[in-house]
Amino acid sequence: MYKNKLTLILAVFGLFSISYCSPKVELENMDLESWKNDRNGCLRQRESQVENFRAIKNELLGKDNQALIKTFGRPDRVELADRSQNFFIYYLEPSPSCEQAKPEEESLKVIFRLNAISRVSEVTISRLDP
Repeated sequence: MYKNKLTLILAVFGLFSISYCSPKVELENMDLESWKNDRNGCLRQRESQVENFRAIKNELLGKDNQALIKTFGRPDRVELADRSQNFFIYYLEPSPSCEQAKPEEESLKVIFRLNAISRVSEVTISRLDP
């Protein structure tokens, strides 16, 4: 009896750990290596991918935060919101921390809204902050 319970516990733990691993999202027409190398949009490599991103942004709904990080790299900025939500922000144009940033104008950015269970509930391309 003890052996069966232990086997059941290990099986449940194994299934949980397998389902918890999030794979990288495969996206067509996106140069994800140049995206990841362009931290804060300072190199302006993300700007050329805006239209390609618009075409695939709805495919990212429901993905979890780890899948986003594996796909796009670490976010340039993370903001916490009420009700355990947060925002992952990736700059498409140079952010305020870049030398070539225009201080009089907000940078264009991709904003992922993640719900309380860390799933993408909204994807926005905007100059406004969340």
